[in-house]
Amino acid sequence: QVQFVESGGGLVQPGGSLRLSCAVSGFVFSLLVMGWYRQTPGKQLELVGHITRDGTPGYVESAEGRFTISRDNAKSIVYLQMNSLKPEDTAKYYCNYFGARPDSYWGQGTQVTVSS
Repeated sequence: QVQFVESGGGLVQPGGSLRLSCAVSGFVFSLLVMGWYRQTPGKQLELVGHITRDGTPGYVESAEGRFTISRDNAKSIVYLQMNSLKPEDTAKYYCNYFGARPDSYWGQGTQVTVSS
């Protein structure tokens, strides 16, 4: 069974940076198109971006130019580098298949808080 373990979150000041990691197990990682998502209490899961099997990323407008998604197929890890963080980026961040549904399996996520 596939598992996602996210890490790297924390408290950061506006304008700061964080690098999130997601370790994937239980599936052939190199075959997966992966996505990063985030959720704040009371709101729906929001796609942040995705990365194809060959490493081509795509981003939603709010992440474009500030966030970078990469992957290491040898280690089965997907990364989310977040720069120029804003308070509105505060959320719990998750990785999953690109196109995962809210009722899919999700890992525990990692909390990102952007505050001065």
